[in-house]
Amino acid sequence: MASKQPMGYKCRIAVVLLVLLASIAALVAVAVIQDTWSSKEYSIEYGIVIDSGSSRSNVFLYEWPGEKQNETGVVTEKENCRVAGNGISEMNVDPEKDAQSWKGFQTCMDKITKAIPAEKHKTTPIYLGATAGMRLLHERDEQRSNAIMANLTRYLSSLPFDFKTASIISGQEEGLYGWVTVNYLMGNFLEKNLWNTYIRPEGAKTVGSMDLGGASTQIAFVVVDDHKGPDYMHIKLYGYSYSVYTHSFLCYGKNEADKRILDKIIQESSDPAYIVNPCYPEGYNTTMKASSIYDSECTEKPKDYNPDQEFLMVGEPDSEKCKSIVKSIFDFKTCNSTQCSFDGVEQPPVTGDFMAYAGFFFIARALNLVGTSQMDQFNTSLTEFCNSNWTVLRKEKHWISERYLRTYCHGAHYVFTLLTDGYKFEKETWKNINFEKQVRNTSIGWSLGYMLTMSNMIPSEVKYTYPMTDPVFAGLIFLFSALTIITVVLVFIILIRICY
Repeated sequence: MASKQPMGYKCRIAVVLLVLLASIAALVAVAVIQDTWSSKEYSIEYGIVIDSGSSRSNVFLYEWPGEKQNETGVVTEKENCRVAGNGISEMNVDPEKDAQSWKGFQTCMDKITKAIPAEKHKTTPIYLGATAGMRLLHERDEQRSNAIMANLTRYLSSLPFDFKTASIISGQEEGLYGWVTVNYLMGNFLEKNLWNTYIRPEGAKTVGSMDLGGASTQIAFVVVDDHKGPDYMHIKLYGYSYSVYTHSFLCYGKNEADKRILDKIIQESSDPAYIVNPCYPEGYNTTMKASSIYDSECTEKPKDYNPDQEFLMVGEPDSEKCKSIVKSIFDFKTCNSTQCSFDGVEQPPVTGDFMAYAGFFFIARALNLVGTSQMDQFNTSLTEFCNSNWTVLRKEKHWISERYLRTYCHGAHYVFTLLTDGYKFEKETWKNINFEKQVRNTSIGWSLGYMLTMSNMIPSEVKYTYPMTDPVFAGLIFLFSALTIITVVLVFIILIRICY
């Protein structure tokens, strides 16, 4: 009998320990299954960026899956609505034109609102960025500039979205975000592999970007060396850091350059009633008021300035003379650095491929040179364009309005001078410039790059789906926890009986 009793205790201990281990294992298994077998469901996130340039505003709606890649959203353009009316820098002058602009804003915002699910309205951020037109106005009339931005802030705050900011962005920011847009659309930051997962492209090279707007022009490209200064900006996207050289030249946008070139032509003429314009085609003439040329901070007003004075411009094409006039608006002599572009601005040598868009594209298209070209080919095409007859030119370029067509001779000379004498592109590097309007059917501009950067700070809505419902999970945890506690107590009691 004595030998059977220890054996009985040993069996009991073995059974209790087995139950204890099983309950602990079950407890751990339930917890692990509930955690590892759970799935995340991300909602689609939305963001609105309003690009208010010198001549117009565009409202962009972007969307991205809530599941980000290294904290940055994979953003796509969903809507692009051009606001009817003038640029916002023209506001607070003519009530009738203001009414048209506000109506244009409302039309676009109605369209955007319908494109976003109602439940996402409150969490959709909206930003407005004003560019060179407002930068110029802020220099000329700070009070009116502030009033315009305050009106826009009130309007955007009244919309059913999460209003973030309405501000005048710097030229460097405009250039940087344009660079981000170009490289993102070209797939230089992310690409999908065979398993449909986003990865960084092998070799991961970026391209430079060049933007030509109405009042300013920007250049941006990656630099390898660690430079310091206001034109060198650092940005982190998809887990990688980039050092980018970017500079914006205010008053060197297409529209402002036009005015400065016309001013040079007027200065060379002795008779305002008959001004020979070597940059206008043969057979074209027009009368323009002084206010259309000198009502800008970029063009110095004559001493005897009269805004109502009229100038008769008569086209007598001379490509070489036009080129000389265009070059005169630049300062290529001043430079206190190793290398400068113009007006004394430091710039490292251009390297790699470049995307030239906005105004660059439209001028290249007028010369039938969209995409890549040779430097000599561009120069020859612009010379032929400049020497064309107005009647022939209108027939050949019928899709271009007269307002712009008349400016494309000196515009082409301007682009060629800016790229060669300014940015220092040569025959070999010119072949690396790609003149385009869009990439993958998406407009190139600063707004997409801005939205990408802002997506770093926008939280995603996440819905977790678990294999067990909360009551079932809680019940199993309670059951196996209780079983574990009971078996521990039984083991303790059995051990005490054995010892005593």
